[in-house]
Amino acid sequence: MITLKEATSKTDIKQFVKFPFTLYKDSKYWVPPLIADEMDTFDKEKNPAFKTARMWLFLAYKNNEIVGRIAAIINTLEVEQQNVKKMRFGWCDFIDDFEVSEALLGKVTELAKTEHMNHLEGPIGFSNLDKVGVLTEGFESLGTMVTWYNHPYYQSHYEQLGLKVEKEYFENSLPTSNADPSFFVRINEMVKKRYSLREVNVTTKKQLLPYIDPMFDLLDLTYANLTSYAPISNEQRAYIKNRFMSFVDPEFIKFVVDKEDKLVAFAVVLPSFAKALQKAKGKLFPFGWYYLLKARKKCDRAIFYLIGVHPDYQNKGVTAIIFNQYYKTFNKRGITTGIRTPELSDNIAARQIWKHIKPTVHKKRCTYRLDIT
Repeated sequence: MITLKEATSKTDIKQFVKFPFTLYKDSKYWVPPLIADEMDTFDKEKNPAFKTARMWLFLAYKNNEIVGRIAAIINTLEVEQQNVKKMRFGWCDFIDDFEVSEALLGKVTELAKTEHMNHLEGPIGFSNLDKVGVLTEGFESLGTMVTWYNHPYYQSHYEQLGLKVEKEYFENSLPTSNADPSFFVRINEMVKKRYSLREVNVTTKKQLLPYIDPMFDLLDLTYANLTSYAPISNEQRAYIKNRFMSFVDPEFIKFVVDKEDKLVAFAVVLPSFAKALQKAKGKLFPFGWYYLLKARKKCDRAIFYLIGVHPDYQNKGVTAIIFNQYYKTFNKRGITTGIRTPELSDNIAARQIWKHIKPTVHKKRCTYRLDIT
């Protein structure tokens, strides 16, 4: 028999956070989060996402052991401003037992009805900058710190429960050997001259800070036309800055500005911390911080987390300026492979950005939808 318990106390929430450490303890591909960071995510006093969202956390038990977890989320901005009556679900993990997944999704469906929502979608987080999607292909490929990993059986559980695919996402592998530096050099110079643009490279966090808020503004402009995109609040911006600043290497963030020094394009790349996080096993101390620091200084994979181009400059070759700079930085730092985080399969403009690097789709994932009658 499956019993469900809402996780409300700090002890319950810690059990919620730590459940995947048991579920994936034998996996070579799962990348564990930092437990302290996950705890902050679910802390209403620390995470500003709670100012525009409500969340419920549930744990599933069988024979007095935790066998599953799920988060139910209502993004009030999405519901009230976009009139999208959607109950999000995320952080959804379970053993290969249909009764467990049925109980978890059933609880979220019941809650959605109580809250007068008309459909579920997940797995997704609070906003568009959170982790998204259940993995459907690429199980034997190392994950990243900004994506969820899951066992192959998840997909069949969702489908058995009557959920349908809502959105599809691709993750690309971008070997630096595929890049033609002569092409980027040529296009880079031509585009800079034609549109009076220049690249900005920073080497310290102090130099980086003035560009952070303009970058978020440009992010909103770039992604505003995508399905269910919700702007990131000022409080969330500050939270994201604080949370990720320790992982950022300024050399891996690139900007393009116009003749008036206004930002027209940016890219955020993170060194791959996947192997370091596996060694850290969710903890910064006693040695986790050392593994992460070492990975930031030396790694052979880089994660393309965000890239944005002002709508007025899209399809004009501006990304050649960014890629030309990355080619130099990657060669200097010994990066052999770039990894693109989940990108909507129908985002044609984004796919065009990468075409000259000949990307390979190495993972696929999707979100699932259940209409409530």
